[in-house]
Amino acid sequence: MTEFEDMSLEEMISDGFDIVAEEINLSDFAETDKNSEQKIFPILPVRNMVMFPNVVIPITAGRKTSIQLIEEAQKNGDFIGIISQKNSDLEQPTEKDIYTTGTLAKIIKIIKLPEGNITAITKGFHRFKIKKMTDNQPYFKAEISKLKDAKPKNEEEYDALLENIKDLALKIIELDPNIPNAANFAIKNINNNDDLLNFICTNASFPSLEKQRLLEERSMMERANKCYEMMHEDFRKLELRNQIHQKTSKDLDKQQREYFLNQQIRTIQEELGGGPESDVEDLIAKAKTKKWSKEVEEHFQKEIGRLQRQNPNSPDYNVQRNYLDFFTDLPWDTYTKDIFDIAKAEKVLDKAHFGLEDIKKRILEHMAVLKLKNNMKSPILLLVGPPGVGKTSLGKSIADSLGRKYVRLSLGGLHDESEIRGHRKTYIGAMAGRILQSIKKSGTSNPVIVLDEIDKIGQGLHGDPSSALLEVLDPEQNKSFYDNFLEMGYDLSRVMFIATANSLSTIQTPLLDRTEIIQIAGYTLEEKIEIAKRHLIKKQQEENGLDTKSFKLGNPELKHIIEAHTSESGVRSLEKRIASIARWVALQTALVKDYDPKISLEKVDEILGVPRPKSLSEITGVPGVVTGLAWTSVGGDILYIESILSNGKGTLTMTGNLGTVMKESATIALEYIKAKHDELGIAQEDLDKKNIHVHVPEGATPKDGPSAGIAMLSSMVSSFKNKKIKPHLAMTGEITLRGKVLPVGGIKEKLLAATRAGIKEVILCEANRKDVEEIKKDYLKNLKVHYVNRMEEVIDIAIEK
Repeated sequence: MTEFEDMSLEEMISDGFDIVAEEINLSDFAETDKNSEQKIFPILPVRNMVMFPNVVIPITAGRKTSIQLIEEAQKNGDFIGIISQKNSDLEQPTEKDIYTTGTLAKIIKIIKLPEGNITAITKGFHRFKIKKMTDNQPYFKAEISKLKDAKPKNEEEYDALLENIKDLALKIIELDPNIPNAANFAIKNINNNDDLLNFICTNASFPSLEKQRLLEERSMMERANKCYEMMHEDFRKLELRNQIHQKTSKDLDKQQREYFLNQQIRTIQEELGGGPESDVEDLIAKAKTKKWSKEVEEHFQKEIGRLQRQNPNSPDYNVQRNYLDFFTDLPWDTYTKDIFDIAKAEKVLDKAHFGLEDIKKRILEHMAVLKLKNNMKSPILLLVGPPGVGKTSLGKSIADSLGRKYVRLSLGGLHDESEIRGHRKTYIGAMAGRILQSIKKSGTSNPVIVLDEIDKIGQGLHGDPSSALLEVLDPEQNKSFYDNFLEMGYDLSRVMFIATANSLSTIQTPLLDRTEIIQIAGYTLEEKIEIAKRHLIKKQQEENGLDTKSFKLGNPELKHIIEAHTSESGVRSLEKRIASIARWVALQTALVKDYDPKISLEKVDEILGVPRPKSLSEITGVPGVVTGLAWTSVGGDILYIESILSNGKGTLTMTGNLGTVMKESATIALEYIKAKHDELGIAQEDLDKKNIHVHVPEGATPKDGPSAGIAMLSSMVSSFKNKKIKPHLAMTGEITLRGKVLPVGGIKEKLLAATRAGIKEVILCEANRKDVEEIKKDYLKNLKVHYVNRMEEVIDIAIEK
């Protein structure tokens, strides 16, 4: 069935339906007693339409069951129930696929169509609701209950609202060219308010779902209000569409006028020796200065020919001109000469970066290989470490030591593949990807490009930028990197790519496979002091307009700032604290106040505020509190795990925004204690009658991972035995259900965090010994490391006797 609501009588006649021309007297089809006698009603599902009472509309039926229903109903003089389908695409709807509320209708006349379908002219009488389906073969039959409309309480308000609806409907008819003029005549000649409302609801361009909701509305006042709101929305859209149409017509007239003017300007420019011909000449002149291959030359000649054939006033001309401008600006086969002076490179790196000996050694090895091979087909370096350790600045130092151009490309938050590969030049506003834009910016085809924050690339609706980087960072593929804007391969094999990241967890495995990962851990206290003395203080003095004698910070003061006012792996927070002191000095200088240039410890605290507590003994000096070691994307950190007993039934409660793995570690720890309580010296009665609550402070911060397993078990044992954990002791390790201690990751970062926090002893798994041996001895000179295999050893070391 299809909707024939908009079909006028004239259109039907023109299509050959001359039988429609017979006069139909609707008074002959008024509601009779037959309606009250009829108990079972045929149900006719219809698509894309909703019928309302007292409205005459044609319904075309194509399904055999629908044709049979209509013919038998007319023959028997039965009323039929007309109900809308929920999904108009269904050919054979079931009971679930139709609504339960519809309109009782009488078939006035049947018109047979040439293709075998029939059109039934129907008139609606009552709204109804299906009580029960009695049959579905050959068509639906149902028992129904009539629905009465609730008349409006305020007749005057209702009449006024219908007047507004009528006026708005006439305005819509005037604006919409698709509505026949006969609708205007019909609306003006309907005198009954209810009939007018139903007529408009039936014929309005509302979605079928909205019409169904109007039909189901019992209150005539509410139905009128909802109809008026939707008509207003339709009217607003029609007005906007007409405004756009008028504006477009004006714009076209303006464009035609501009076209003739531009033609005149072109003629004048040609007479003066300028215009499009000069564009082509400029591009050809630029091309002569380029060193490019035969393939690139052929492509350029093809594109310049395309530009010559285009109308200078067309939008495509500007697109093609911009493309050729970019094409000729690229540094094809233009390279800077590398300076492979390893001794000089070592000096540059030492001057710019204190510490990071292993990292600098690896970079020098990398440069030595490049010198011997004389090509760039080598692994891409990926510098991974917490913020503030100098990853980005290392890239700048490498570029300086090689004598290459340096370009930094920030990838944080990137979520569109076109940012890497570019847009097709056929789009308006198209441009090349960031890789080729960086090449153009550097003016050479072999710069050092730092891909900063590669772990923070997003994935949006327009492709995956990480996947686009696979070709960029593959030495075997990037010899002919394809950019959608350039539309041909560009050689990136001699570009030195250095990527940086805080964490490897969010980087795709295929991308990691194309890089050589260099882990950069945090700095020790001594390294931070040296970095501050050599770089940070001088930098902040310059940035705040101070000379080198304006203030001095000695080793004790710098150590105090680092230990009491910062907690990080890098030196970014340290630089901020030094900047605060520099600003205080600048203020004293500007106010011409006397101050001591040698900043004391007391003055540091006065400027920077109250320092953090240095000792952990007060925090961990009670039973049940253990210091754990954690690894985060910003480096290592310490966390406290505390537990407490209360009277109950031996239940375990966990809080502190813990992840699934961390909760499982606590559960394993408690089950181990229950299984080994005799060996641990814990009474069975305590396990049965004491609830234990485990909490990890800083509850707003999500925490997860197995590393806190031994710390949780130690905390519970400490609470059950009511004995303290040794002061200045921290631990990290995973546990099994049988009490075996397993190794964990991030050992270097965790141990550096322990030294920053004043920890003197650390408990680790025996399997982590190799990780500790790789750490420079100076980093751990004040730290004693205990290696264990079983939980019994942990408890023996950790709990005070």
